[in-house]
Amino acid sequence: MTMSIDAQVATMPMAKALNAGLRQAMADNDKVLLMGEDIGKLGGVFRITEGLQAEFGESRVLDTPLAESGIIGTAIGLAMRGYRPVCEIQFDGFIYPGFNQITSQLAKLTNRNEGSLQMPVVIRVPYGGHIGAIEHHQESPEAYFAHTAGLRSVSPSTPNDAYWMIQESIESNDPVMFFEPKSRYWPKGEVDLSGSAAALHASRVVRTGTDVTVVAHGAMVSVLLAAAELAAAEGISLEVVDLRSIAPIDYAPILESVRKTGRLVVAQEAPGNVSVGSEIAATVAERAFYSLEAPVLRVSGFDVPFPPAKLEALFLPDADRILEAVDRALAY
Repeated sequence: MTMSIDAQVATMPMAKALNAGLRQAMADNDKVLLMGEDIGKLGGVFRITEGLQAEFGESRVLDTPLAESGIIGTAIGLAMRGYRPVCEIQFDGFIYPGFNQITSQLAKLTNRNEGSLQMPVVIRVPYGGHIGAIEHHQESPEAYFAHTAGLRSVSPSTPNDAYWMIQESIESNDPVMFFEPKSRYWPKGEVDLSGSAAALHASRVVRTGTDVTVVAHGAMVSVLLAAAELAAAEGISLEVVDLRSIAPIDYAPILESVRKTGRLVVAQEAPGNVSVGSEIAATVAERAFYSLEAPVLRVSGFDVPFPPAKLEALFLPDADRILEAVDRALAY
């Protein structure tokens, strides 16, 4: 990690930014505690919590049994007693044993108690591909939770967003599913440590353009930016929108962009059937139909289980697949 002269802007990977954000949240509020498998002395398999147990103690950074249902259930009980637990699900595909606790209990308890009971629980989920891992280690399950009323779901794409969004999520009185694109853990970026956070659920234009709007969240944002560079070399101008939040979705920047470009391509790593991309396509068709010069096109993983590592490059959308969709949109 490097720091600028004024000590306000640091250059660090997302993994370090999340670590710094968790440290700041724990320093600010002694009711914040971390729970998960091997997150204490080891610092987690991705070292996101490295050093935090030594700094804050074993009563605030807890190594749990290998039982996701138990982790979430315990966090619910702690939230009832005024704590703000942050749970780590070690890998995306491990979340399903805790699915019932999340969707039937965590998401519903505030409503069940007519608002009198808050559930300030954050569930950190490393997700997505591009790391050459085995089954249950490269999935994108975010649509299950975006579909579930009572949960907020967000996904940063940059170290700066990771630093600020994890703190905002911890401050939320509602449960937050915090999806971390693990292929973006290591690329470095600037983190404005003295700045102010953008609204947790605000989508954002990260590259302006005039010909086609392209939208994604998490790791796919970097793929869109790479595609935009290639498109620019061919005289095609892409406007890139980073969703940042997938429940709720901030549609205003997306609709404003589509009304300007007349075309939309939505990209995601997850399979396309009944997905975040499907919802965006349907909503834009409803709200900006007369601005569209072409159908909304989706680029996604295929509707099959995540393949072995040697085939992941065929499964995951890349810049070429994005540009092929852009060409189809422009052909109308």
